[in-house]
Amino acid sequence: MKKLFEFKTRTIVATGIGAALFTLLFMYVKVPTGIPETDVQTAYGIGAFFAAMFGPIAGFLIAFIGHAISDAVQYGSPWWSWVIASGVSCFLVGLVYPKLKVDEGQFKVKDAIVFNVCQIIANVIAWIVVAPVLDIVIYKEPSNLVFTQGAVAALWNAVSMGVIGTILLLLYSKTRSGKGTLSKE
Repeated sequence: MKKLFEFKTRTIVATGIGAALFTLLFMYVKVPTGIPETDVQTAYGIGAFFAAMFGPIAGFLIAFIGHAISDAVQYGSPWWSWVIASGVSCFLVGLVYPKLKVDEGQFKVKDAIVFNVCQIIANVIAWIVVAPVLDIVIYKEPSNLVFTQGAVAALWNAVSMGVIGTILLLLYSKTRSGKGTLSKE
């Protein structure tokens, strides 16, 4: 049985690779939404994939580190309210980790539904609650702007996680042998 907060060498390596991929995608593979400083980020699909595969700690660290490095490189310093919200979103997606058996070759429609319900809830919490509240508390931003940005981010990050994350989980499950699928001839 998978433990929710298990952190093995494999998880540490995946966290490093995931954070590097997240950073690169966050910086270079995004689509503007028309709302200032709010883009469709493909990085969240990768973050959700790794979170579902390796758990909430890996998910949090991948998104937190990736977003922080990206902001520091692009803007000179991280925008901490959104960096924290990124970590929270992938942490919450990682809570689905014990329920999925992708590494055993199983990712059925029911699993995709469980994954997507979890990631939608995670995005609502992270982007409609955490990010705007922290923007107001930390940066004294106007509430009407940050809640609009948060709602747009929640929508598009859920789409990114849903489409990219689901496809990656499905494809990865196809590369794994299920238990009891090998037979002796």
